[in-house]
Amino acid sequence: MAVPPQGSAQESVRAGVSRQRVLELLRATPEGLGVQDLADRTGLHTNTVRFHLDRLVADGLAQRHVEERAEPGRPRLSFTAAPRPDPARDSRNYQFLAEILASYVAGTVDRPAAAAVEAGHTWGRYLTERPAPYRRVPEEEAVTRLLRILDDIGFAPELAAEDPRQIRIPHCPFREVAEAHREVVCAIHLGLMRGALAEMGAPVTADRLVPFVEPSLCVAHLAPIDTAPTPPPPSR
Repeated sequence: MAVPPQGSAQESVRAGVSRQRVLELLRATPEGLGVQDLADRTGLHTNTVRFHLDRLVADGLAQRHVEERAEPGRPRLSFTAAPRPDPARDSRNYQFLAEILASYVAGTVDRPAAAAVEAGHTWGRYLTERPAPYRRVPEEEAVTRLLRILDDIGFAPELAAEDPRQIRIPHCPFREVAEAHREVVCAIHLGLMRGALAEMGAPVTADRLVPFVEPSLCVAHLAPIDTAPTPPPPSR
């Protein structure tokens, strides 16, 4: 078993850089490399290379292979980089998790839409930079900041040309889950917009969100604070 390098935090940083270099070499060499090959290419001691390889294998970033030998002697070990994660598969996993959570809220909470609005409201406040004390953000600035937040999440929002208080949302990154659990997912999005605008101290709020007015289009309607409906009370 290789002995890990010890010492100061500076040495730990150097060890991390060296390990990354070993991993880069493995990724650039699909056929695999042995300990001595890596030592020659990196200039590291073979014991240090073994330590880095042990860590990479333990972390799931590298794979160890035993090469068959025709002649007697110790089998040669070679190492390859582990396959990179499949982003599409990761996306499906997150969608599955979202399905579980949305269906649980829809099926077990007395007022799922109210609970979802409350959750979205809390996260909307969290995602928003709070203005200075006693400063009220003008409507135009607030809407611009809200559009930026929605865009960062992946909604690709745009203001309707005919009405600056309508936000068109042509892309929902959670569409498949929303189609199955609209009362939860769309309520979260409505609450998120309300929370963001409330955190800014904006003179408008999200009055309502109309989902799927077209197959790939939702529309959010803003309204002045004094005429907008009061958000539903927290669920119990």
